[in-house]
Amino acid sequence: MSTTQTNPPTAWPRLVADIGGTNARFALESAPQKIEKVEVLACNDYNTIVDAAREYLNRCGNPKISHAAIAIANPILGDWVQMTNHHWAFSIETTRQALGLETLILLNDFTAQALAITKMPKEDLIQIGGSQAVENAPKAVIGPGTGLGVSGLIHSKAGWVPLAGEGGHVSFSPFDDAEMLIWQYAKKKYGHVSAERFLSGAGLTLIHEALAYREGVKRDKLSPSEISERALSGTSPLCRLTLDIFCAMLGTVSSNLALTLGASGGVYLCGGIIPRFINYFKSSPFRNRFESKGRFDAYLAAIPVYVVLSEYPGISGAAVALSNHLGETDAAASS
Repeated sequence: MSTTQTNPPTAWPRLVADIGGTNARFALESAPQKIEKVEVLACNDYNTIVDAAREYLNRCGNPKISHAAIAIANPILGDWVQMTNHHWAFSIETTRQALGLETLILLNDFTAQALAITKMPKEDLIQIGGSQAVENAPKAVIGPGTGLGVSGLIHSKAGWVPLAGEGGHVSFSPFDDAEMLIWQYAKKKYGHVSAERFLSGAGLTLIHEALAYREGVKRDKLSPSEISERALSGTSPLCRLTLDIFCAMLGTVSSNLALTLGASGGVYLCGGIIPRFINYFKSSPFRNRFESKGRFDAYLAAIPVYVVLSEYPGISGAAVALSNHLGETDAAASS
């Protein structure tokens, strides 16, 4: 996370945003975790991030904003940000000045998703197996979407600390013969095969492509949504196998993360893919594969997995990061 700040008096509303390669989601935080006036702007419609932010604020009647936080689909390594999947490139400090802000912080979008979990209401979570989460134990956060986001939450005296990493790009390890064949197909095509190659929207298409090649059948060019629709309607056994393997792979990678972090506080599945077929997911191969770790089967069987249904977790997490940055306690933030 990178920050730029001058004198930081507590002031409302605050500008919070979650920016990806395609869309920029902006909102106002009018009180702690009270998110209002969410709007989604297409990144390609604006030359710069400042143009997009000004357009949003103009639509809101140009309220006086002192503090802002932006979650962005990018590593934050200093003042200069060059988006990986979009042409926007900018200085955080120059952006702060251009928008007339006292405080501007930027953080990785999945770090923001992890922070959002610390404030998430129970009704935005669906539990998939396991028992009760251990209080203040580490939490694992993982989310297949456009890519594969990976983070974690570690508790400290100062509260929950999010881990900023690029765990979606770890090397993928096949679990069985079917996955070995799919992995070999992907390796021939791409060289290095990361977990993200399979556990993403494009990953569904890649798994389907590899299975069709294995079966020697003519492959229709299907989008991820078409694959899941045909899988769930029963009109394509190949699509159903694709979805089953996708969920099993997610079980393996999620349990690897849970073991690495000792995540007895729970595993949280974010991203836009899983909620689209939540009823199927509950009985999919995911949970069985999640617990399939030999001597550590029982250890993993106790860990609850939660599917996150919140619509804008990146925005909520950006608000948490901003409050933390300003040094606010829950009581102070509410005053």
